[in-house]
Amino acid sequence: MYLHVPFCAAKCPYCDFYSMPAAPEVQDQYTKGIIQRIESYSDSHLPADTVYFGGGTPGLLGAERLGRILSAVRRSFDLAPDAEVTVETNPGCGDDALFDGLAAAGVTRISLGLQSANADELRLLGRRHTAKDAARAVELAHRAGIENVSLDLMIATPGQTQESLRQSIAFCAHTGASHVSAYLLKIEPGTDYGRRQDTLDLPGEDEVCDLYETACTELERLGYAQYEISNFSRPGRESRHNLKYWRCEEYLGFGPAAHSFFEGRRFFFPRDLGAFLRGDPPVDDGEGGDFEEFAMLALRLCEGLREDACRERFGHPIPAQVRRKAVPLERAGCCRVTPEGISLTRAGFLVSNAVIGALLL
Repeated sequence: MYLHVPFCAAKCPYCDFYSMPAAPEVQDQYTKGIIQRIESYSDSHLPADTVYFGGGTPGLLGAERLGRILSAVRRSFDLAPDAEVTVETNPGCGDDALFDGLAAAGVTRISLGLQSANADELRLLGRRHTAKDAARAVELAHRAGIENVSLDLMIATPGQTQESLRQSIAFCAHTGASHVSAYLLKIEPGTDYGRRQDTLDLPGEDEVCDLYETACTELERLGYAQYEISNFSRPGRESRHNLKYWRCEEYLGFGPAAHSFFEGRRFFFPRDLGAFLRGDPPVDDGEGGDFEEFAMLALRLCEGLREDACRERFGHPIPAQVRRKAVPLERAGCCRVTPEGISLTRAGFLVSNAVIGALLL
């Protein structure tokens, strides 16, 4: 289950997610509204084993509101005793008691928006926190009993160097984080960065490739195994929730801008808080889960598109034409082809859209 909390203290210049500042009374209205949406499924008692509060900055809601929402999930769904329950937040968001409250509510995993441990890079990214704030947040989460903490890093940001990236990665390891998501910066239209892209000190294409390679190498050297294009973890700390997306499993999303894949169909709530609070229904987005979609998502994972998963899902092996298309891509160093399946190499991950398109189109 995914729960979108569309509130942030301020908009970062690179951010294209649906988010806005909100007064406490608006946060209360949102909390009431999302609980009503969740409870509309109460008769079904569907099973759930992951809950992910994303945003926005869900931590801004505070532990009490988030706890009420999580209680509604438990009342309305058959939530597994060992469910992974993640809350995204930012360093310095809330007071020191936030993590104690989240732990008491049943949160088991925290995802912190670090982005960089370098003060100049943080300033250029519009981030309000410091590296010290981030280290403190990880410490408070651990002290509250939430041992599973993920840190977000951004790669190829304005002014970033090989050395500053290495230092940010070393910082992640020093905090004791169990998971790191390392995303290449993408300039989105309509963002502040998009409007002034020509003025940004961005690395060139070759530099981007080198920075990504450095991130992968350094993270693995420090004990974070890569399992997806942008995700690295200590053993057993992979994001169970995000693995559901990449394995094309079904999920429900609640909140403005939240998407769902349920009973073979995809649907979503528009990026409109007012419409969500009025009770407007989600928008149908057609059928989902066909082979092309399944393969596209699977190829984001290091395990890749596997024969056994394909047979279990569709009753047939990886199509022969896909294997044929993979042969020249393997020669080019973009993928590996084995009897067990097809997976992208690190070089292939850097051009994943083109490689996956060549395999499936």
